[in-house]
Amino acid sequence: MMVRRDSGDACHMPKPTKKRPSSAKRDKEKKRQAKKKTYQVRNWAEYNEALKRRGAIEVWIEKGLAEVWYEDEPNGKPGAQRRYSDKAITVTLQFGAVFHQKLRQTEGLVGSIFRAMGMTMAIPDYSTLSRRGETVVVNLPKEEKNNVMVIEDSTGLKVYGEGEWKVRQHGWSKHRTWRKFHVMITPDGEIRAIELTNNATTDAEVAPRLLDQEQPSIITGFVGDGGYDRRVVYDACQNRNIKTVTVPPQKNAKIFIHGNRKTTPHPRDENLRQIRKTSRTHWKEQSGYHIRSLVENTMFRLKTIFGDRLNARLFPQQRTEAAIKASLLNRMWQLGMPESYLAA
Repeated sequence: MMVRRDSGDACHMPKPTKKRPSSAKRDKEKKRQAKKKTYQVRNWAEYNEALKRRGAIEVWIEKGLAEVWYEDEPNGKPGAQRRYSDKAITVTLQFGAVFHQKLRQTEGLVGSIFRAMGMTMAIPDYSTLSRRGETVVVNLPKEEKNNVMVIEDSTGLKVYGEGEWKVRQHGWSKHRTWRKFHVMITPDGEIRAIELTNNATTDAEVAPRLLDQEQPSIITGFVGDGGYDRRVVYDACQNRNIKTVTVPPQKNAKIFIHGNRKTTPHPRDENLRQIRKTSRTHWKEQSGYHIRSLVENTMFRLKTIFGDRLNARLFPQQRTEAAIKASLLNRMWQLGMPESYLAA
């Protein structure tokens, strides 16, 4: 038997309730609706000239290069003596990195440049460049500074593997290998120390080695992400009298040294207490932790200018290649960098 319902019965039916979006979704929507900040360069004319000078040949050939091109003193080892100095090997490899050439093409490029400039020096062949790349010492060109804050982080440089497009479309089918490029910079963008390791090495393990490449008396602060929240990093900073250590503690972090002791407060404990009093977001703003994004800019510059992979196949040559690229970034930094400001 069918029961006929009156249209008025619909008024007594419960109305479906709208589900309120979660706080995470609301915050995401606010960020999406927020107007994106725009920055403008105030020294565009000078920066434009610096960009053009990066491709000038005379910038990468120093004065008096002919006098230091050949090895003068014997190395005291048996066998044939070295013909080319470390300076000659470094300059030749720098040309290959700047103009994106492999070793054989680098040999031809430098030879043609020297002939065009009337320079009569012989050019190291590709096998010499590969062999000497294992032992050559590359020094970072750095300016003298005092009372600096250092920022550390790492990124990956591919050695072998398919391109990202192929992996995204069809997946990876071959072994893929990376090296970790660890870098320490100052807030103005100058690279102060670098290290190349395999991809299994953690950032905290390399932090003391990066600090050892700088004079400890000039470092007043250390900034790093959560990967540096390890005792080995805090011990390295305390041994070098680095008072300010801006590293976010883990969410389940515990106090190292309680406040009732007479010893000096641990920097990690001070950060943790501030986070507990306010919030992690507020602590990052007050402590200046967001300055860490500057090291991301350095990695972006590295991969934009030189690419995201290493050409050398042996690890010693890869370390030399990474050091040469870092030294070139410092040379470009010395030529001129943009000075940006937040537009109204």
